[in-house]
Amino acid sequence: MLNKINKDILKQVYLPRPSESHKYDFGLLLVVGGGDFYTGSPALAAMAAFRAGVDMTHILAPKRAADIIAGFSPNLAAYPFKGKIFGNDDLPTLLAFTESAQSVSGEKTAVVLGGGMGRSSETKKAILAYLQQTKIKAVIDADGIHAVSENLDAIRGRNFIFTPHSYEFLTLTGRDIREAKLEEKIIVVQEEAKKFGGIIILKGATDIISNGFETVIDQGGSPFMTVGGTGDTLAGIAGSLLAQGCDPFLAAQAASFINGKAGELAATKFGPAMLATDLIEEIANVIK
Repeated sequence: MLNKINKDILKQVYLPRPSESHKYDFGLLLVVGGGDFYTGSPALAAMAAFRAGVDMTHILAPKRAADIIAGFSPNLAAYPFKGKIFGNDDLPTLLAFTESAQSVSGEKTAVVLGGGMGRSSETKKAILAYLQQTKIKAVIDADGIHAVSENLDAIRGRNFIFTPHSYEFLTLTGRDIREAKLEEKIIVVQEEAKKFGGIIILKGATDIISNGFETVIDQGGSPFMTVGGTGDTLAGIAGSLLAQGCDPFLAAQAASFINGKAGELAATKFGPAMLATDLIEEIANVIK
């Protein structure tokens, strides 16, 4: 019998907050992504992270993307990298931001990495170098998946959360399950998560979430979530929960549920006109 996620998982994630809570008690999330073309990806991830409860997000992106993001919402703090893409020259900046974040929030720090960064050789090498030089908890999404696929030893056993769709899963693992039945996909996802020593959220009509030993499915969502940006929101929610101190496997399950249910609510209102920003606005209703 398949284990299915339901709303009860939210009770494990959202516990009563102490009245004496302070800023950063509920996390600081770094969001690293974006480029000349995909400027919205890190903004969507950060906004979804805020709605999922993290105290603060810091966005780092190439200059054009960072400038656009800084004007997108007063809630967002964005810092520009030097060039048009993230490269080796930007590593000191990112490592300094990571160290600074960890100094103020300690274990309640995480990073969402990959959305909109591009797949140049320079960027992929810089992503791998960053992951090898820091011990931060991470959600690896989109172009970040393409980067780590070139050196799986860099991420093995790190307990990262990976958020691939079926093609990115092929890139990451070399296994094509695009035409496989659900039961076959579940077996393969669990096998690969065990190899990596991390958590995989295979995105699809049914999300499959596995830590290599236990696997659950989430059947929430809507066909209208094919709109661009709903993968960014999933990554942002997962990163938010990681930064708040959730166990990675629990964070992955809850993120899948929240993103899917928020997508359902947004789709009910907007149908084919739904946007990723509409999904973000429904996250609060899901949590309530």
